[in-house]
Amino acid sequence: MSKSALIVWGGWDGHEPKQVAEIFERVLKEDGFSVTVADSLTAFDDAAKVAALNLIVPVWTMGKIEKQQLENVVKAVESGVGIAGCHGGMCDSFREATEWQWMTGGQWVAHPGNDGVKYIINIQHGSSPIVANIGNFEVASEQYLMHTDPSNKVLATTTFPVADGPHSGNGRFEMPVIWTRMHGKGKVFYNSLGHHADIVAAEPNLTIMRRGFNWAART
Repeated sequence: MSKSALIVWGGWDGHEPKQVAEIFERVLKEDGFSVTVADSLTAFDDAAKVAALNLIVPVWTMGKIEKQQLENVVKAVESGVGIAGCHGGMCDSFREATEWQWMTGGQWVAHPGNDGVKYIINIQHGSSPIVANIGNFEVASEQYLMHTDPSNKVLATTTFPVADGPHSGNGRFEMPVIWTRMHGKGKVFYNSLGHHADIVAAEPNLTIMRRGFNWAART
């Protein structure tokens, strides 16, 4: 029996949510998932349907989620449904929903230099099969500075500062880029790369996302 995945896309158009959702739909189908794609948060209205999923993939930036929708997703993950996503589509989804931020393990707060900053993704070798046999790589995109949960299992980091900003006086520091965590019985995977669809689709990022989906999905 195939695993079921729900992709819900929308919010701020600048993150190209429709295009990103299409990439994720293709990847999931290639890996044998039965995929439902929705462009409305009403996809979270039916608690029983959400709880029956193997994987939730949010692609939604800067939105507002209804209390019952949030509760349905959080309870589903706590019961064992996986959740996986990237960039602002998962960790800048609902700025007022602290329960969402607790579940996902982080929240975007800044991207000094904005889009096009060149920086290195430092893989934490041996941290997870998700990043096995993947070396450090450079991207030119937004470098996310995030508030993160100290319990996250970090799979990759990036070094700040690259672009100048009010953070620069604090000296060099490592910021988590990719992590996994548990929320109840549910597995959580997050990757802060993905400002535009081309970054999502580029390798080795897409391989990391593919592995993250499969890792997080309830078995």
